[in-house]
Amino acid sequence: MPLRRAELGATQHVMAERSQESVNYILSGKGLGSPLPAGRGGDKTPQMVNLANPTAFLAVTRRALPWLAAAATALFVVGLWGAFAAPPDYQQGEAVKIMYVHVPAAWMSSFIYVVMAAASLGTLVWRHPLADAAQKAAAPLGAGFTFICLVTGSLWGKPMWGAYWVWDARLTSVLILFIMYLGLVALWRSIEDQGVAARAAAILTLVGVVILPIIKFSVDWWHTLHQPASVFRMGGPTIAPQLLWPLLTMALAFTLLFVVLHLMAIRNEILRRRIARLTMLAAAGGDALSRRLAAGGSGA
Repeated sequence: MPLRRAELGATQHVMAERSQESVNYILSGKGLGSPLPAGRGGDKTPQMVNLANPTAFLAVTRRALPWLAAAATALFVVGLWGAFAAPPDYQQGEAVKIMYVHVPAAWMSSFIYVVMAAASLGTLVWRHPLADAAQKAAAPLGAGFTFICLVTGSLWGKPMWGAYWVWDARLTSVLILFIMYLGLVALWRSIEDQGVAARAAAILTLVGVVILPIIKFSVDWWHTLHQPASVFRMGGPTIAPQLLWPLLTMALAFTLLFVVLHLMAIRNEILRRRIARLTMLAAAGGDALSRRLAAGGSGA
């Protein structure tokens, strides 16, 4: 029997209504990994709240991000004030103040790789639903902090060593870490299947963990121009307290900055995947409607 105009109009109205419900569902911040909203009268039993559920994760980050951002801003203000107020070093003079950006960025470049390695284990071993999103979101941030470390190190090296760059063991190993970050970003972008990309990036990240002890102990294993550890060492810090407390404050500020940016990036990745999912569902619904229209037209 031909499809009547009234039936066709009703079908289009229902599909448009469901599409709008799905869009509102996505924009409301509810979770990837949860089903799309049921029709009227459907089951609306709330799911157990846990951070493995993207819905709960988005809800927590929405509340936590303003506080974390405010704390990071306050720490940056205090740390920069302390850095400018700190006395010059007796050997390096005012050039030593580059360390208040360089050293925290260097610490973060390794710390972020540890976060990525933990997320990679979550992907391969525990199949955590947010692990691959966390790993993907951290890679560009790690590249950014490592780039800041390399640039500020070069600026610091010029007055101290007489050159912007030397093939020092510490500098070279950090450069390799930067290239690894860029490689992971490129890997995520080059593989369309997100599941395959997540597993490949996780394996590559875990293999690359070997670079971290090389960076840490390079100044002990080889003769380098780079100074050995002066903060976290067995005998205690060798830096004067007037220089140390602004450095530790800036390190905490950089850490909170990464946490804020990482949470925002994970949230954006979840929303991007939701929109891609909705687009696929809308395309499938459009194909079904087109087939029904064609069937109705041929039967007329």
